[in-house]
Amino acid sequence: MRQMTIRNIDDRIYERLKERARTSRRSLEAEVRAILDAAVVPDRSELIRLSTEMRASLAGHYKGDVTADIRADRDR
Repeated sequence: MRQMTIRNIDDRIYERLKERARTSRRSLEAEVRAILDAAVVPDRSELIRLSTEMRASLAGHYKGDVTADIRADRDR
């Protein structure tokens, strides 16, 4: 995993982050990671584009009957 150093954080922001971490029952570092993770989640249009690409790449690969395969798997 990568590491990151953020310099010159305003004292008010730092204190709010500490309070938010305390409220979430996380360390300051874990709270900042959670905030960054939430901030970079792909938006809806990006998810749609990725799923469309994935579906297109899989098209034609499966030649069986999905319903029959699910029923057979349940009967095992």
